[in-house]
Amino acid sequence: MNKTEKNRFNELYQRHLRLLKLQGKSQKTIDAYSRAVRRIREHFDCCPDQLSLEQREKYFSKLVESHSWSTVKVDRNGLQFFWKHVLKRDWQWIKIIKAPEVRSLPDILTVAEVQRLIGATRKLRYRVFLLATYSMGLRLGESLALQVGDIDGQRKQIHIRRGKGHKDRFVPLPDLTYQALRALWCKHRNPCWLFPNAVGSPERIRKATTHMDRGGAQTAMKAVVTQCGIKKKSRFTPYATVSPPICLNRA
Repeated sequence: MNKTEKNRFNELYQRHLRLLKLQGKSQKTIDAYSRAVRRIREHFDCCPDQLSLEQREKYFSKLVESHSWSTVKVDRNGLQFFWKHVLKRDWQWIKIIKAPEVRSLPDILTVAEVQRLIGATRKLRYRVFLLATYSMGLRLGESLALQVGDIDGQRKQIHIRRGKGHKDRFVPLPDLTYQALRALWCKHRNPCWLFPNAVGSPERIRKATTHMDRGGAQTAMKAVVTQCGIKKKSRFTPYATVSPPICLNRA
């Protein structure tokens, strides 16, 4: 793209972000819809407002071959939003039929395997993160978003806010997990996050304003799975209460 076209795209892209926020879209939706616009711009190396219906059809035919069905659907919805609200043009619907697929359930890790994972995790924050996720049956994003005020030590429960379907719920808090979370917090004392997005000095961690990065947590979890030699294709979701011999003194 030349400079003029880049400037035009940047203006449209920023408007896209503003309108997504104004319509109350979640941050996850904003990230996905904006990524869809960036992806098609990079594919054609031009501002998407110039693309014809035929070009978009060819684009999605390639996207179906290289990406998951969920990505294809999200990208189509993101581009539809861009066309309708940013460009103020009629969106010509691109019909995409999903091919039949085999549905398989993820493998379930045994309690012993979960204990191995937690015991093999060297960094304290990841070790406690794994323990909290598996022992309470939390989704990855739910564990990352845990705040200090969500912990009810007296009732031994945790308040999960805006979980799946944007619904709140209370989850039982095992004693071991409570002790581990408390030990981790005593090391960093961040006033908001149990898993702050910072490393280094205690002062820096204490001042962190966001929770731990999702990609970093996934990478750490996958690395320890590989290290333990576990071959199961398991989602990081617990199916049993665990009581691993967790050491809280390692950094």
